[in-house]
Amino acid sequence: MLDVGDDAPEFTLDNQDGDAVSLSDFDGRHVVVYFYPRADTPGCTTEACGFRDDWDEYEERDVAVLGISDDPVDDLADFAADYDLPFDLLSDEDGAVASQYDSYGEKQMFGNTFDGVFRNTYLVGPDGRIAAVFPDVDPEVHADEVLAALDED
Repeated sequence: MLDVGDDAPEFTLDNQDGDAVSLSDFDGRHVVVYFYPRADTPGCTTEACGFRDDWDEYEERDVAVLGISDDPVDDLADFAADYDLPFDLLSDEDGAVASQYDSYGEKQMFGNTFDGVFRNTYLVGPDGRIAAVFPDVDPEVHADEVLAALDED
């Protein structure tokens, strides 16, 4: 995991609409960069809907939220539409950005080993540095946990 105070690695990825989104688009603002394993699965849906349900509080604080997975853009478009998600979901199909954020690697499920995205989150400060780190998050409470960290930052 990256540490608090580290420079957040810059990236540009396509969102659910096929538009390029860069971390630097949000210079001067807090940015929640959350990594999730798979669109439209139970834990990932719970986590995304938590950010959606708290969206007014994120907007009041002028905080951007970027969800990143290795899903293709088309899957992200369906996920965003199905759950009315008001923030960008970004496609990192080869896991390159997730790897820069120590959020991609070997996983095991049902006896199978494969590479995939880990459920980690970083809060990037207005200065482009990591302000908070959330490894292996609990999707049920995570959006509120990030809001609490914002209040401390």
